[in-house]
Amino acid sequence: MTAKSSGLDAADRSPTGRPVTEVAVGVLVSPDGRYLLAQRPAGKPYEGYWEFPGGKLEAGETVEAALARELHEELGIVLTDCHRWHTLEHDYPHAYVRLHFCKVTGWTGELHGREGQAFSWEHLPVQVAPLLPAAIPVLELLAAD
Repeated sequence: MTAKSSGLDAADRSPTGRPVTEVAVGVLVSPDGRYLLAQRPAGKPYEGYWEFPGGKLEAGETVEAALARELHEELGIVLTDCHRWHTLEHDYPHAYVRLHFCKVTGWTGELHGREGQAFSWEHLPVQVAPLLPAAIPVLELLAAD
């Protein structure tokens, strides 16, 4: 995985020539400094792996709008405060993704897994496993902050 700052261009191609899937990802930070990780539900690639919640951008959507929509769909919360933090790319067997990570420090509503997924608030180092490969460098960046 490589860090990269880039704009959102749906026509982008990865270094391997594969299409780039743009993804908004939330690093939810609790007041006591824990981070939220969610377990990928059954039927999705890497089911059972732990990741930061989020999802694909829809046409014409900003990172922040996509993240707000995904967090509401997946966890039932309304985003009130976030800022872009890091952009990383990862080449998975099923997709080449550009992950736009946002630190989320404000939301309303009570978290619940609307897709049947488990979630866990974790201090570093996290105790849940296995971790989605693209989550590992993010945890390293958080530890360095």
